[in-house]
Amino acid sequence: MIASDRRIGFRVPTEMFLNQYIADRPYRAMSANLSESGVLLNRVKAPKTRLQEPQRVIGLEFQLPGTGETIWARGEICYQDSDTYFYTDHVRFTAMPKVHARLLRDYCIESRRAHLGSLLTRIRRTTEIH
Repeated sequence: MIASDRRIGFRVPTEMFLNQYIADRPYRAMSANLSESGVLLNRVKAPKTRLQEPQRVIGLEFQLPGTGETIWARGEICYQDSDTYFYTDHVRFTAMPKVHARLLRDYCIESRRAHLGSLLTRIRRTTEIH
């Protein structure tokens, strides 16, 4: 982990739709990456949806790819960026049921293991060719 990177865990590239609840209003969002400690979300800007006071505590509902379980979590928006069309929320998980935290941890571990396995396979192929 880079010294300037304050994240606790390494992020796994994960694109999935999820529900983000801000001030009890649901918003559809798309994740870009995920870890045991947080998620990076993108959501479309709708006209006049900008909150007067930025909400920091949000609710999240999502299904991990390849599982049938719906994960419920509470998170805190650590950083929010926006452009013409999207809000990008950097969210740190603050609470979730233990069983969901375990599922999320296992998913991240398996995703990292699969990614590392594919990298090692590519390295072996290039060393065998030379």
